[in-house]
Amino acid sequence: MPTALVTGASSGIGLELAGFLARGRHDLVLVARNRERLETVAGGVAEEYGIRARILAADLSEPGAPAAIAAELSADSTRIDVLVNDAGFGAHGFFAAMPLEEQLAMIQVNVAALTHLTGLFLPGMLERRSGRILNVASTAAFQPGPLMAVYYATKAYVLSFSEALASETAGTGVTVTALCPGPVATEFQKRAGTEKGTLATGPLAVPARAVAFAGYEGMLRGDPLVIPGLGNRAVVQALRLAPRRLVTAISRRLQEKRRPTP
Repeated sequence: MPTALVTGASSGIGLELAGFLARGRHDLVLVARNRERLETVAGGVAEEYGIRARILAADLSEPGAPAAIAAELSADSTRIDVLVNDAGFGAHGFFAAMPLEEQLAMIQVNVAALTHLTGLFLPGMLERRSGRILNVASTAAFQPGPLMAVYYATKAYVLSFSEALASETAGTGVTVTALCPGPVATEFQKRAGTEKGTLATGPLAVPARAVAFAGYEGMLRGDPLVIPGLGNRAVVQALRLAPRRLVTAISRRLQEKRRPTP
């Protein structure tokens, strides 16, 4: 039975992806910070689908976390056939007014840890000529994001990195997919401080389960890019055609509406 490693597996899209992978007869390695939640998730999917679910509580904002995860799996010869990089977070506000440590931690989780884990597990997949990688980006990847500057920039990296790897791995038996959801109602908004006027209840919102299913199916097909929701796909096409300055101005206006009330 193949084994899938899922980061950010304790809630939201990561949790739903873990469920679809378990239903698809994958054993699981579930990674997140909250051990208690992971234990609940692992117990639930193992019982429901008859698979093995292992938990690794880890904080991916710590630079050494990806290597520690790989070392623990290597110690008992656990092979990773599917890697899902879902862990990530955002923060809302003017860059210069926000704690720099938080912004750097965001880069560590959203970019460095994702890149590190991919670098650790992709060579083995290529050697076996079999494997799948799903990186969770965002429609934020297609535009600058004033008031969420670092978050939008990290997702642009994830998209560019994933599309480049999809090209590099073509014909190798390994596929790389970027999942770019639009607004989704998850705990992300609470952590980012964007609960006020959130887009996650608007017309472009897609439920986390539907986003995960689209990503899972796209990954199985080997699609390089998956954008769930017809409206979100239309928006992305418009962003690609519109003048960059206009896109940035619209993005800022939307983010200003989400600023918490003092």
